[in-house]
Amino acid sequence: MTMFTLLSPQDLALACGVALLAGCVKGLVGFAMPMILISGLSMVLPPELALAGLILPTLATNAVQALREGPQAALDSIRRFRVFLLVGLLFLLTSAQLITRVPTSTFLLMIGLPVVAFALMQLLGVKFSLQERSLRVEAAAGAVAGFVGGMSGVWGPPTVAYLTALDTPKRDHIRIQGVIYGLGAVALTFAHLGSGILRAETAPFSAVLIAPAMIGMWVGLRWHDRIEQTTFRKATLVVLLVVGLNLVRRSLMG
Repeated sequence: MTMFTLLSPQDLALACGVALLAGCVKGLVGFAMPMILISGLSMVLPPELALAGLILPTLATNAVQALREGPQAALDSIRRFRVFLLVGLLFLLTSAQLITRVPTSTFLLMIGLPVVAFALMQLLGVKFSLQERSLRVEAAAGAVAGFVGGMSGVWGPPTVAYLTALDTPKRDHIRIQGVIYGLGAVALTFAHLGSGILRAETAPFSAVLIAPAMIGMWVGLRWHDRIEQTTFRKATLVVLLVVGLNLVRRSLMG
């Protein structure tokens, strides 16, 4: 079975465009790549193929983001957020094995609702604030991120909300996101090798999306200091909101 038996050349071109856009946004704001990929790809492809498609480009771009300030800074972030990472890993590996047992409508709803909730909270200016770090809250955030991530490849919303609640400085925020998403992407890759989502038929499709995602990230990083980031981020959130609502609609109405 070749890649073109799973999707048409037109669908592949559209998927590459989505990956390019997702990479640009990640370069600009440090996150939202899996959300854009899974939301955009799921509009034209089966959910399982969309999930397979995002795995390898997510792995590659997060490796670049995590190591941008060097291995030592990445290791410090791992030590600091080890509870989040360990709990998230456990839930990710568990939920990834459930993906083939979940109906498509339920799967689309599980993707759409977190995207809608995250976009609405950010657009409305809803913020969470923690006076001091709590390992129980960290474990809960890791569990939610891991469970949703294993099912959909999207673990950004709870991660960003938790780091924002801690008032994490911007530079640390971006690096820590890269480390968390990077390790999550490694776990997701192995988990879905086991679940059968990433296999000989779907891996080439995922590999093809690495190049446009990396090009997009390079462009986003170059634009990072040239474009008013708040305006662009709000526009991105509006797009995510619309796409997320469409996924919810597809789940509820077919």
